[in-house]
Amino acid sequence: MVRLTRRAALLAAGVLPFLPRRAQAQTPIGSVAEVTGEATLVHDDAPAPMSAGMALAEGDTALTGENALALLILETDTRVNMGAATTVVLSRYLADVGGEIQVGGAIVFDRPEGLAPVDLTFDTGFGQIGVRGTRFFVGPSRGEYAVFCDRGRVVVTNAGVTRELGPGDGVNLTADGPPSEVAQWGAPRVQEAFESVGLTP
Repeated sequence: MVRLTRRAALLAAGVLPFLPRRAQAQTPIGSVAEVTGEATLVHDDAPAPMSAGMALAEGDTALTGENALALLILETDTRVNMGAATTVVLSRYLADVGGEIQVGGAIVFDRPEGLAPVDLTFDTGFGQIGVRGTRFFVGPSRGEYAVFCDRGRVVVTNAGVTRELGPGDGVNLTADGPPSEVAQWGAPRVQEAFESVGLTP
């Protein structure tokens, strides 16, 4: 299940300001699998060019440039595909338990249903997304900031209005207003969204 609720609009589509970092655990929680173009990994407040094979630790920040893509692997099978001009902050993360990840820009999150469920939330400028074995897209889509549920269930709440998404459903989001009505996305829009992070649906 995924739950999205209103959050202060700190994260804009494509841009995430640096936020206060939490105490970091040095135990690796994953790794960078792929990088195309210029990207940066900030570890212990020290930025370095991001490349495949780099370890990820709690508190790290991954940033892609305007023409870059990246794939992060958490644990061994959970995948986070990052689009261009995207920031992912691994605020808190404990394997098989969960944590909190901050996102600005476009990602596709894919946690296989066969893995143990975890209490993992994604903070965006438009709310929180709680994840349990779900594949979803969040990011810019056709001039809107949007959420699309590919697998599982997504609950989106903002401005006192809640929408529930199942497979194939999407909503558009604004910082202050309610989510749009739930609508089935057509194949062209789904393809555009996934291609923005280097995937095919």
